[in-house]
Amino acid sequence: MKSKKSIIQSAVSTLELEAAAILNVARNINNDFEKVVLSILQAKGRVIVTGIGKSAIIAQKIVATFNSTGTPAIFMHAADAIHGDLGMIQTDDIVICLSKSGNTPEIKVLVPLLKTSNNLLIGMVGELNSFLAEQADLILNTSFEKEACPHNLAPTTSTTAQLAMGDALAICLLECREFNEADFAKYHPGGSLGKKLYLKARDLALSNEKPSISPSAPVKDVLIEISKNRLGAVAVVDSANQVLGVITDGDIRRMLENNDSVAGLKAQDIMGRSPKSIQFNALAVEALEIIKQNNITQLLVLEQNTYFGIIHLHDLLNEGIV
Repeated sequence: MKSKKSIIQSAVSTLELEAAAILNVARNINNDFEKVVLSILQAKGRVIVTGIGKSAIIAQKIVATFNSTGTPAIFMHAADAIHGDLGMIQTDDIVICLSKSGNTPEIKVLVPLLKTSNNLLIGMVGELNSFLAEQADLILNTSFEKEACPHNLAPTTSTTAQLAMGDALAICLLECREFNEADFAKYHPGGSLGKKLYLKARDLALSNEKPSISPSAPVKDVLIEISKNRLGAVAVVDSANQVLGVITDGDIRRMLENNDSVAGLKAQDIMGRSPKSIQFNALAVEALEIIKQNNITQLLVLEQNTYFGIIHLHDLLNEGIV
């Protein structure tokens, strides 16, 4: 059983070896890397990324990063490729093949098949004196000193180098395409950034009830409307659905504190006459700013000058916008 000190030393040693591998990848960035980036930018097809074993897992992550940053990509498992999946490769596609050794049996079978289709073949390989390195049109050098595994067996440092090289490619392509936040949000509509750029005040308001009451309504009706809709507020509107004010839980508490009897009070007597509001087509993130700046929890939503609904702070929290 390792001591606490030796456990920490083992972890630090692993991370230092992997950090060194990433620095080595940086030193290996050369003209081939630049040609790879330019080739992908100019390609009419997609990027097919393939590999076997742990390299296949890294290939899948690279594909995911490519697709989310504007470079169309598909993962193809090297073993499946030689059993029918080669058909997914189209004429204008570029193939990136990941391999630690560049000499595995699957790679030796796959590479000649790839070469017959005349697609540009890029080898992301850790051994430059290998079958893959010799056959590839361009090489992304992910060579490393040794695995972090004490037996120099489990892919650790090698896969870290591949992952870093894939990220470097993706970011270079992103910057060359001038891929911005709006582009990113387009591919991540369910993420917090996508919601900040696309989710509108109306989208949140439509998911809530639309509590409203007339200015002449008695306090009892106000209490029932607020309790029924669970938004902690009710809009006071006229016959044309124009907003006259708002009554919140806080207004109710102040009314009870300041009046011995509430029997004769109407909605118009206790409403706030300058309610904070936002237009229904404004971004939800703008609603958040108004809520924060005014230290409130509810915000009226208007369509032009008419009452559309209410947004509650919890709506923004639930969407992950806060």
